[in-house]
Amino acid sequence: MPEFKPPRPGEVSAALPQAPDAGLYFIGRIRSAYPTPADCPKNMLERTAQATIEVDPPFDAGLDGIEGFSHLIALYWLDRSRRDLVVQHPSHRPAPTGVFALRSPVRPNPIGLAVVEVLGREGNKIRIRTIDCADGTPLLDLKPYLASSDCVPDARRP
Repeated sequence: MPEFKPPRPGEVSAALPQAPDAGLYFIGRIRSAYPTPADCPKNMLERTAQATIEVDPPFDAGLDGIEGFSHLIALYWLDRSRRDLVVQHPSHRPAPTGVFALRSPVRPNPIGLAVVEVLGREGNKIRIRTIDCADGTPLLDLKPYLASSDCVPDARRP
């Protein structure tokens, strides 16, 4: 387990349960140009970097049929993230904020989500663009991006 910096003023940590509620299967890894989480772009601001999703052999048959999709939703496990903070004070915010109002990787369940552009597929490898995770990040799932149901043009934020 990595060692983390102490919380900033105003941040709140929570005692995590002794045991998880569910089990997950990592179905592969994401290969990116970012060696560590600190090297990753914030909030998908870097949209030109390419990466590769590698799906492990037991699951690669699940890729059949993705060739027609221009974009996929990638869900991944931010395995090097702190998990106990429920209130954070990001440097870009004037005050501490609850974790569920942030896109921070620091959260009780460090699940990352990205809509990635598919550049091509070769066997169990999918070349993509627009990802913000460190090299070797475990892959949880892939889903097709459907503009008809995944796009919310009138969504708002504070």
